[in-house]
Amino acid sequence: MGKTIAEKILSRHAGRDLRAGDFAICKVDFTFGQDGTSAIIIDRIKELKLKQLKTNFCMVIDHSAPSPNEGISRVHKKMRQFAREFNTLLYDIGCGICHQVIPESGKILPGDLVLGADSHTSTYGALGIFSCGVGSTDLAITLATGKNWFKVPSTFKIILKGEIPKGVFAKDIILYLIRELKADGATYKAIEFYGPVINALDMDGRFTICNMVVEMGAKVGFMPQDRKTFTWLKSHGVDLKRIRPQVADRNAVYERVLEFDISKLKPQVSQPHSVDNVTDIDRLKKVKINEAFLGTCTNGRLSDLRVAAKILKSKKIAPGIKFILAPASKRVFLEALESGIINIFIKAGAVVISPGCGPCVGTHAGIPADEEVVISSANRNFKGRMGNPKADIYLASPATVAASAITGYITDPRRYL
Repeated sequence: MGKTIAEKILSRHAGRDLRAGDFAICKVDFTFGQDGTSAIIIDRIKELKLKQLKTNFCMVIDHSAPSPNEGISRVHKKMRQFAREFNTLLYDIGCGICHQVIPESGKILPGDLVLGADSHTSTYGALGIFSCGVGSTDLAITLATGKNWFKVPSTFKIILKGEIPKGVFAKDIILYLIRELKADGATYKAIEFYGPVINALDMDGRFTICNMVVEMGAKVGFMPQDRKTFTWLKSHGVDLKRIRPQVADRNAVYERVLEFDISKLKPQVSQPHSVDNVTDIDRLKKVKINEAFLGTCTNGRLSDLRVAAKILKSKKIAPGIKFILAPASKRVFLEALESGIINIFIKAGAVVISPGCGPCVGTHAGIPADEEVVISSANRNFKGRMGNPKADIYLASPATVAASAITGYITDPRRYL
């Protein structure tokens, strides 16, 4: 009987044969925390009286960067002191979002087992990595032992067929899948993605889809590793001789095999206040917005900024609309500057903020007022997600966000493409 990717990676890290449903203690390759979770990690490490950490660890200041208040400044100071004391890597303010800077670092490779104190750690599955979010105390235990316990997830195989229609992007595809499977449709499952649609996506699009598998309950998501993957890794300093592609066996056993033809898919929008409350964009008529937000670990990458800039070029955002742009990392920011993309946003009337998570998680830099409506490229739209439970958040692709900023209403981007 063959094995899925999840079964192979966890078996290797447990040092024994594992199948879906098995429990095991596995060696962990890499761990991290961010400024919303690292304070607890540090407290647990101090309580355990550790003098050294048993696995690779880094911290990223991204959720509230730069700090918006004195309480968070104390957390940031605590993280910097800990990094110096334990000689660990720290990505300080302005470096970017953990789920962008860590893959960019070249420190994680296909086949690795990665734990992060952040729910969207599944993003790294685009590189063939078993990566998932855990709580801060679980993360601290991993730092103390170098290991953690896992239940091997069963796997859904999702095959995406057809050609990607004009105006449809990776964000639309994952929103559609969440619409079909629902928020709990893949709870604690691994997802393996295949098909011509996946093959056609660039790496940014693959990161987007893996980032949001948690919004249908999945533990991890995996993309094929192909020439695009290897080119991306090489461009980020990885020696290709170190790469061991992760491939499921031909006779692997899947809990479900699902096929979707997206040839006729329209741009998708997730409506308040649940990510799986998704509809075709042409079903939304005259939804007026007050704020547009482009960024996050889901859609703040260069290709996301590029498609939005294409729509915004030589145009202005609608009067009264706040348009906030947060590049996913310093590297993305610099590339967007050098290519002229940032100029397009600023001339259109957008505000560019430091690379980070701020508006998405609702800590600063874009909190909406009561009854305001936001169109966002983020991954969650729960009540209060952006800092105000009396505001409404719609989720969509960067193209839809840009088109909507121009008109002041949720707008089909195909009219501008």
